[in-house]
Amino acid sequence: MQLEEKTLLHDVLIAAERIKSFTHGKDFPTYQIDDMLRAAVERQLEIIGEALNQLSRTNPDLAGRITEYQRIIAFRNILIHGYAQVDNRLVWSVVNDKLPILLVEVRRLLEE
Repeated sequence: MQLEEKTLLHDVLIAAERIKSFTHGKDFPTYQIDDMLRAAVERQLEIIGEALNQLSRTNPDLAGRITEYQRIIAFRNILIHGYAQVDNRLVWSVVNDKLPILLVEVRRLLEE
């Protein structure tokens, strides 16, 4: 694995860990009313999506080892370009259901 690829995976890992930290002990009603929390989570999701987008260009095979990486990139595009229609419930679902899988996979790839 090239240094650039490790850096991109590390960026994904750091952003995912930040989301985990930001949302620890929080529930959806809290997330929904906390503008700063939502902005912080969305920004980290944007970073994850952009890092995976770049990884998919430099090493598509490596990116392909991350579950639903194309959907993650598409979600980043929705957050960036469709910011006015972001569904808070969907974001919260991604954080709770998809982020743990991403963390496991990225850690495993970085350990190789």
